[in-house]
Amino acid sequence: MTGEPALDAHVFWFKHRREILLAIAAVVLALLAYGAYWLYTDRREASAAALLATAHETTAYQQVISRFDNTKAGATAYVLLADAQRKDGKFADSNATLQKFLDKHPKHELAPSAKMAMAANLQSLGKADEALSAYQRVAADFPKSFEAPLALISEVGIFKAKGQTDAARRACETILTQYRESVWANEAQQQLRLLKPPTPPGGGAGMPGGPTLGTQKGGPPPLLARPPAAPAPAGAPSAAPAPSGAAPAPKGSPRKP
Repeated sequence: MTGEPALDAHVFWFKHRREILLAIAAVVLALLAYGAYWLYTDRREASAAALLATAHETTAYQQVISRFDNTKAGATAYVLLADAQRKDGKFADSNATLQKFLDKHPKHELAPSAKMAMAANLQSLGKADEALSAYQRVAADFPKSFEAPLALISEVGIFKAKGQTDAARRACETILTQYRESVWANEAQQQLRLLKPPTPPGGGAGMPGGPTLGTQKGGPPPLLARPPAAPAPAGAPSAAPAPSGAAPAPKGSPRKP
């Protein structure tokens, strides 16, 4: 170094000009490559979205997937294809499509909806236990999603069918405590009314379900029963029975011998 800034810069450039030029070229090429990739991706997304907008059947959705698998429109096409298959009664095919979607896009915003749809398909296939487990996973894995209270209310129907009223009641109570602002809160409230335990049989006297006062077996209560005739005192003459056919003596007149 000479101590002169201009001269030092000139010397540094002369010594390292090759490396500097290569670095500049690398940055320019990186920017050009990024720009080209961004332009390609943007056009591909636009083409996929345009094709998806015209798709209304399974064949069209499959075409979007095959041509634009890794685009946003391609991901949405998986869900729409699965929904179309479900409407056609192809529940197993619908679940296979949804599983492919989840494998390729596990963090997608439609992942909770996809898992809810898979649980509903399992329930339609008669696999109640598997459907119940799937609903429980949705509620546990996505507690802040719209699908969480929907999964809980879906559990209630399965619990009721299995006769597990306590578990159904707990699911309704969870909705009312954690998702009281949800659109499913009213449904949970109605289900909870239907799940109230029945009134236990029997009760106290005079209460609903209990014996009525005065109807105990064996006659009326002791305090309400007619008391028996009191015995005559000792030594008192007993009244002689009146002769048959004799008229009673008038009051206050002496009896004739």
